[in-house]
Order: sequence, then C-alpha cells, then structure tokens
Amino acid sequence: MSKESSRHAGTTGNTYIDVGADTQEGFAISSKSRALAREAIGNETPEDRVKQRCSIAVGDFAMADLMRFVNNPVPAVLEALRQGAPIITDIRMVQIGIQKKGHTSKVLCALDFGADIVKEKGITRSSAGFIALKDRLPGSIVVIGNAPSALLSLCSMARDGIRPAAIIGAPVGFVNAAESKEVLRALDIPSISSEGTRGGTPVAVAAVNECITMYIEASGHAGPGHRL
Repeated sequence: MSKESSRHAGTTGNTYIDVGADTQEGFAISSKSRALAREAIGNETPEDRVKQRCSIAVGDFAMADLMRFVNNPVPAVLEALRQGAPIITDIRMVQIGIQKKGHTSKVLCALDFGADIVKEKGITRSSAGFIALKDRLPGSIVVIGNAPSALLSLCSMARDGIRPAAIIGAPVGFVNAAESKEVLRALDIPSISSEGTRGGTPVAVAAVNECITMYIEASGHAGPGHRL
C-alpha cells in the first residue's frame, strides 16, 4: 500500500472560520475564495482543505494536484499542536506568516541559530540553524518554504534518528527543490509537500495555517468574529 494518506472516514463539513480575518470585508473575501476552492477541489477530507488553502495562496487551483500527503500528516500536526510542540521554520517570511492565535506552540526561525556553524562549515544559514536546533527538532512541526538545502539537511538528520512530529516541505526553485521533496517523501515521517519545482512560502504557510485552523475548530477556541 502507498505511504500516501488515504481518505478519512469523515468529512470536513461546511463550517468555516478565518482566524486572520479581522474585518467583515476581509472575511467576506476569504469565505468567497474558500467557497470557490471547495467547488473546484472538493471538501471531503482534511487533505482537501489543505489543498484548498494552498491553491488560494497561489491563485491557481492546479496547485491542489501538486500537493502530496505522506504518513497521515494532518493528524500528526494536530497532535503536535495539542502538545504545544515548537514550530520551526527555515526563513523569516515563513515564521511571520504562520498564525500565532489559537495555539500555544512557539514559532522559531532557523536563521536565529547556528551562526558559528555557518562560519565553521560554510553551509547555508538555514541548514546551519537546523543543525543547531537538533535537540529541539524531535516532536516539532517543521515548516520549510524556501530552502531546499535546509530540507536536505533535515532529511539527513531524520535518517540519523532525529524525528520531527511532521514536516511541511515546499521549497521552490530549479536547484534541488524537487529533489529535496522527493527525499522527504521517502522518509517514514508524516509530511506535506509539493511536487516538482513549485511551492514557496505561500504554500508552506497555507498548509500549516490550515492545520492550525482545524486545530482551533476541534478545540473550540475560536474567539468572537472568527465565524465558527
């Protein structure tokens, strides 16, 4: 049987919240976009919801067909959020884009760590940051939207026994982006990734934020104005 996730027994229903929509106009735009995405993509599984949000993020429903889910990653992310596990990102844009409301997970950026490793090994700052964070990686949610080098370093660490709870890997570009995601999908770790050269910060952020939204729905912690 394929390692990619199968359909869940239940459906996601039609309840919709947007924790980041602070105005009536913002929520109206968001909800209309989601309605169009539901119609184009379907709305039967949590994976469908992630596909919807990633497609909205890039303005192209074709993105849905490029999303890959291995080893049931959505439940893994939700459980890690329940435990307050850290969310570790490759670059600042991903860190800034991740929703901070509705959960207790601290959002860290690899760029804030490993400066000494950069000088010592001459590797990218994001790769060095993940190496420096190796003791915080087990059980964490890793979100990579830009740096294939960081994803390759992380995959190497995972093969050596360091296991995040889940990895969202969507680096973009023509050098090692597609290859790094293929390496990720070969791991026995829950992952969400994009096929080929496409991806980027919008896709990675959209994937984790949709999981956060599902976590908020399940916990009943949506506040006033979130349209639960």
